[in-house]
Amino acid sequence: QAVVDFEQRGEHAAAFQGHDVGFCCLGTTRAKAGADGFVRVDRDYVAQAAELARAGGCKHFVLQSSRGANAQSRFLYLRVKGEVENLVQAVGFDHCTILRPAVLLCKRQESRPMEWIAQQFFGAVACVFPTANSVPVETVARAMVACVLQPGEKKVKVLENGAIHELGKA
Repeated sequence: QAVVDFEQRGEHAAAFQGHDVGFCCLGTTRAKAGADGFVRVDRDYVAQAAELARAGGCKHFVLQSSRGANAQSRFLYLRVKGEVENLVQAVGFDHCTILRPAVLLCKRQESRPMEWIAQQFFGAVACVFPTANSVPVETVARAMVACVLQPGEKKVKVLENGAIHELGKA
């Protein structure tokens, strides 16, 4: 495991060398980093990680994005997620898999009251409709690994929440 300071990414290029597969779940929140910081982390750092990984020999890049990602969205979060999806695809990996999970069900160390309320609500809904509006982070992680073990023919594959649930069962 290597800790990378993306403000000094040139000093960390060696950490991205010699890997066939890259997994990226990098992200922050607007509340934590501000609008500019959110864009810097969720778009710029992720795109830079993809470029460094490709330069280091990575063949398959797996990106965790978000349901509703759209570079044309009026909402900053969804627009940034859509923009980074486009940037990562443009890097030119042999395979690129983009996962678009809905609300992530997980335990966090930091306090995010609104997210906690959403998780409680969607956790209850998941009892009746398990793939509708949420997904446990463990399922996303299993799906990320499974998509590398079964890359398929397509150069770019986008997995929405239902497909993440299916693949995460494997």
